[in-house]
Amino acid sequence: MLLPPCILHDEGLKYLSSFQPFKVLATETINGKALEADIYNAIPTEKVDGTCCYVTTYKGQPYLWARLDQKPNKQAEKRFKRYLYSLEDCKEFVWNVKEDFKPVPDTWIPAKDIEFSNGNPLPDENGHMPGWVPVEKNSKQYCWHSSVVNYEAEIALVLKHHADPGLLEISPVPLSEILEQTLELIGTNINANPYGLGSKKQPLHLLVPHGAFEIKNPPTLKQNDILSWFEGCSEGKVEGIVWHCHNGCLIKLHRHHLGLRWPLPDTYLNSQPVVISFNRTKYDCDFEPRSLFHYFSNLDGQRFDRLKDIKFDA
Repeated sequence: MLLPPCILHDEGLKYLSSFQPFKVLATETINGKALEADIYNAIPTEKVDGTCCYVTTYKGQPYLWARLDQKPNKQAEKRFKRYLYSLEDCKEFVWNVKEDFKPVPDTWIPAKDIEFSNGNPLPDENGHMPGWVPVEKNSKQYCWHSSVVNYEAEIALVLKHHADPGLLEISPVPLSEILEQTLELIGTNINANPYGLGSKKQPLHLLVPHGAFEIKNPPTLKQNDILSWFEGCSEGKVEGIVWHCHNGCLIKLHRHHLGLRWPLPDTYLNSQPVVISFNRTKYDCDFEPRSLFHYFSNLDGQRFDRLKDIKFDA
């Protein structure tokens, strides 16, 4: 179940919010046993601002999947809203899963942690059923997703840390290496492009594995310390923090939970230098001339002061 948005007090994190496609709970009951997220021993990572993706098998090979929630139709949504705003109705809202929801493609699959009843997926507390659809090659609807994968070579364009501290790296990664992982798609046409990537003439998009950017000097779990970190620290120029707990729980804190603005003119992600590592001789295929794979392969070994400085030759 969803909990209220993050509320921080001096004694620490009081409430937690939901971070799909995972369940993020302060306390979760599994097989009758209560599991509590141990945030004090969790690993804090940068929350990257993009759209969620998933890599799993389709047509016998690793594929990138785009996030697609199955949502209620207008009539069901009205019933659900009346229920939410009714203070007198204490009965649990009952969905008709077969009739209350808009159709989704036949290839749609529900998110892993979604609950089922009588073989049917159940909506979450927002009335949505989180799920995924495969990103086909040259897809028009998911063209920006499609631009970061090459199914012939079975690779994806990924932004991650380089082996050298303080340096980022853009490189092709085999889809088989990120199988069953979730990632964030960022770039020119995603969420108003908070990282300033590419341009209208030459869009640039990349995948970032969730949890890829660990926060090295996180604030203590007190409201004033977290506020000071977000407002006065270069490492705090991020959309938010995601704590990865040892029991698998994820805990999210967004800047807007504390009344802080986002996006920012300059982000921490854009303050770091980046190197391109793309040896095209490793791949037994020809990359399409106007593809990101072609452009990045021509930049192999080049280093840029910031992500937003990456430019492709005409």
